[in-house]
Amino acid sequence: MTMTADAGHTGLGKAEPARPAPPPAPRATRSLLTPAWRRRLGAIGWSIVSVGLFASVWEGLYALGMLNPLLLPPPHLFLADIPGTLQFFDRSNRIGSVATGGGVGALLFTMASTTLRVVVGLALGFSLGVAVGALIHYVKLLRNLLLPTILLLAPISPVAWLPVAIFVFGIGDVPAVFLVFITVFFAIVLSTGAQIESVPKNYIHVARIMGASQRQTFWKVILPSILPSLFMTLRLNLFAAWMVVLIAETVGVGTGLGQITSMARSTFNAKLVFFTMAIIGLLGFLSDFALRQVQHRMLWWITPNQGGAR
Repeated sequence: MTMTADAGHTGLGKAEPARPAPPPAPRATRSLLTPAWRRRLGAIGWSIVSVGLFASVWEGLYALGMLNPLLLPPPHLFLADIPGTLQFFDRSNRIGSVATGGGVGALLFTMASTTLRVVVGLALGFSLGVAVGALIHYVKLLRNLLLPTILLLAPISPVAWLPVAIFVFGIGDVPAVFLVFITVFFAIVLSTGAQIESVPKNYIHVARIMGASQRQTFWKVILPSILPSLFMTLRLNLFAAWMVVLIAETVGVGTGLGQITSMARSTFNAKLVFFTMAIIGLLGFLSDFALRQVQHRMLWWITPNQGGAR
């Protein structure tokens, strides 16, 4: 006797109805932008929104009749006649000279002159400040000789050094560079000593256990540990450096954006004043951005969330 049974008749192996196949999973779309570029574009977008909001409030106050256009012209007024404004810039724009109006080229030359003075002063102040701060920390004799004088001179405003700079260096680029140098130098010296003191002792102990000399410990352990804080100090003094270089250009240099601002104030040219202020603000923003990029390249071991986001 055969014991075969038809599954369809006995019900023991009743076939279930075929289920529909699940829809294919959507393919993960590969973004064309890296996370770093998305962060950059996001920062640019928010910057545009912030500046646009500020300009809109300014224009709104003007539209409501709350601003005098002769004293506080809104952006659409002092940006309306850019070719006419550029006539006040000249490659030989020095006190006592006759400007012929150099246009965009002269504007770029003036911007580059002011920016170069800031960059040179910051570089000298930062490098010499770190060197002097380290020497004061490690050499007791220098600490006893120099630290009291540095603490005496550090509170003096950089602007107060302008007559001294003119007496010593005369009229030219050097007084402006010197004022930027003074703005950064004392802050970096004091910050360097404080940051060296705050380096975790475990780092130094491990370096010594591994046979590192004192010089190797400083270059390989201590300096990388204090650089993030030193860069933050430099960034905090960057905008102060822009302020003092404009003052120096007004009095001790005779060229640059500071001299243009002084001339516009003397001739009561509000449009030229605000146009130059906009250029100065743009240069300050770009210099801070450039400094953050240098910081990111030099401090490559720090994640973007540390030491200042990019």
